[in-house]
Amino acid sequence: MQRTTDSPFTMTLDKVPDRLRGGVVAIGNFDGVHRGHQAVLGAALAAGRPTAALTFEPHPRAFFSGRPLFRLTPPAVKAHVMAALGLDAMVVGTFDAAFAALSADAFIEEIIVRRFGAKAVVVGHDFNYGAKRSGGVATLQDAGRRNGFSVEVVDEFTDARGAISSSRIRKNLAAADLDGAAALLGYRYRVEAPIIHGEKRGRTMNYPTANQSLGPDNELAHGIYAVRIEIDGVWRDGAASYGRRPTFDNGAPLLETFVFDFEGDLYGKTLPVTFVKYLRPEIAFTGMEALIEQMDADSRAARAALAEVQPISALDRTLNF
Repeated sequence: MQRTTDSPFTMTLDKVPDRLRGGVVAIGNFDGVHRGHQAVLGAALAAGRPTAALTFEPHPRAFFSGRPLFRLTPPAVKAHVMAALGLDAMVVGTFDAAFAALSADAFIEEIIVRRFGAKAVVVGHDFNYGAKRSGGVATLQDAGRRNGFSVEVVDEFTDARGAISSSRIRKNLAAADLDGAAALLGYRYRVEAPIIHGEKRGRTMNYPTANQSLGPDNELAHGIYAVRIEIDGVWRDGAASYGRRPTFDNGAPLLETFVFDFEGDLYGKTLPVTFVKYLRPEIAFTGMEALIEQMDADSRAARAALAEVQPISALDRTLNF
C-alpha cells in the first residue's frame, strides 16, 4: 500500500478533519514504527474507529538536543507503514518552542479534547507530555476520567535482549545487521527519496544506477547491498551501493541502485528501496577493470540472495512485495 505525505492519510495537527473526531488516538514519536510501536497502534485499532496516530516533526529529541538524529522512518515512510497497518490517518504536530512550552493541561484541552474530541487514547508505558514532561500516564488517565475519554497504556515490548527500541535498530543498521534490524522492525528496512542526477559513471561501465540522497543524518553502514526497488507499482531486484564512492571522489553519501533487467527514465520519481542483504563493505579500487569485475560479482551475489527472499511478516509482504 503506497500513500504519500500529501495524501488524505497524512495531515497536520491544525487541520484535523471532522472524520477523525470522536475516534481513537495513539500518541507517540513512532520512529521506525517497530514492533513495540505496532503493539501500541494495534491496541488503538482494537479500541475502535476512526483510528489516528499523532506524531511529531521534528523529532523532539532532535529539537531539544539541537543535533541531527538518524531517522528510521522520515514522515513519508512512516505514513506508508502506518497505512499498511490499517490506520485511518497520521496526524503530524509541529514540535517547536511553542509546542514544547504547552502545559500538560493545555495539551489535553487543546489537542485531545478540542482537536480530536477523542473517545479513547492509547500510549506506551513511558509516555510523557506537556512542558518539561510534566504529564505522564497517571495524569493522562486522570484527565480521561474528567473529560470523558478512556486511556489504554501498552506495556513495554521486549525480546530476549530487552526492550525493542529505535536506538537498537539504529545501531543494527549502522553495523550492517539488516536481519537484526528487521527482527525488531517487523519488516525490512526501507528508504524513500527522489531519483537525482549523478555523475553518470555507471553508464560507461554498463551499470547505470538510480541515485538517491538519503540525507546527512542517515547512518546506514556504507557498503554494497542486495535491494528491491518499486517502480510504477512493480517491485524489481537490484544491487545498490551506499557510500562515498572512494574509487572516485569520496563525496557526500549516495545510494546508487543498479536495477536488474530494467531500462527507463526514473529521474524525478520518488521511489522506495528495501534492503534485503548486506554483501560487502565499500572499498576503493585501483582501476576500472577491477571495479567492473567486482560489480559483476556483486550483481551475481545480489541475484542469488534475492532469488530466495520471502516476506518476514504480513506487514513486510504489504510494504515490500
